Amino acid sequence: MIEKNTRYYAKKIILFVLTFITTTLAGSEWVTNRIIFYSPDYSWADFLAGMHYSIPFLFILTVHEFGHFFMAKYHKVEVTLPNYIPLWLGFMGSVSFGTLGALIQIVGPIKSRKQFFDIGIAGPIAGFVVALGVLFYGFTNLPEPEYIFEIHPEYEQYGMDYADHVYDDEEIMSISLGNSLLFSWFENNVADPERLPNHREIIHYPYLFAGFLALFFTALNLIPIGQLDGGHVIYGLFGAKNHQIIAFTLYMIFTFVAGLGLITAGIDLGDFALYSTMYVGFLYFSFKGLGFQQSTTLMLAVGMFVAQYLTSYIFPSVTGFSGYLLFVFLLGRLIGVKHPVAPDDTPLSTGRKVLGWICLIIFIICFSFEPLVLE
Repeated sequence: MIEKNTRYYAKKIILFVLTFITTTLAGSEWVTNRIIFYSPDYSWADFLAGMHYSIPFLFILTVHEFGHFFMAKYHKVEVTLPNYIPLWLGFMGSVSFGTLGALIQIVGPIKSRKQFFDIGIAGPIAGFVVALGVLFYGFTNLPEPEYIFEIHPEYEQYGMDYADHVYDDEEIMSISLGNSLLFSWFENNVADPERLPNHREIIHYPYLFAGFLALFFTALNLIPIGQLDGGHVIYGLFGAKNHQIIAFTLYMIFTFVAGLGLITAGIDLGDFALYSTMYVGFLYFSFKGLGFQQSTTLMLAVGMFVAQYLTSYIFPSVTGFSGYLLFVFLLGRLIGVKHPVAPDDTPLSTGRKVLGWICLIIFIICFSFEPLVLE
């Protein structure tokens, strides 16, 4: 049992308040292009503008976590309230999302495959529904195209043809959003084409940016590996043995895509020897959590590097996203790729199986292979 005293609730409230502040600060940076400690003209109005990002983003995140919470309560499984994780990098002069998300902790034992499935699926479905509402609002309430001049007054001299001029400047770095099937659908079917922003500027549209991030993090949670929400779904649908095969295969694919974003062919031999050794060491350390013998783990690490290097050499236009390497490490060493087996392994009902397949479809339409592109 969890001892729910004043200290317990105070900790949860403080973490939430801190996360609200850090996400609002982060939002003000995305929306206004100003950072509180580095912009002399930063104002209270800039901070308030960040709430257009922090409120919908945290609302989606909160609904997701309480989806897990209330489903666990329904099954009488002891669970903690969410712990929000603030993370703001503005003090370094760098933009950030303002948070690493939120986590609830399952304390009581989960006794059946059905309970694993229900608790795992409730969060992403609840958060996904709210994210759809945020995106619909964002795409149907786009400001006039001239809105971008409030953030980038230097664009105004070029008029609405600014994209033909400012993006060719190699000294100017911009952040472009990748895409997902669902986000593209909203762009093509919901938004007013005359007001639709350039992908390099969507980060300044708080409801679009919050909705995009919500879809992306929903997809990350639904990756069918380990004890992620998607891992619970796969375990519920196919059982422990098949989960192990599916999860291992997808983990290898995920690692392959992540590494492609890091490996570059054609560097000099000295650098190649140094960086390749460090990278293989990282893969070996991450793969140790898979439970294989040391020799097998080393072979997997070397084989992965060789496959990635040859792919980047033969097909240089094929890229990945190195930002996923952190997730490769977390899955391999902390979260785990395998799934525990419940005492009651009774297969799911037909209705639950349908929901499981719907969740896998949500994963596919929300996932972006390269969510953020530095250009």
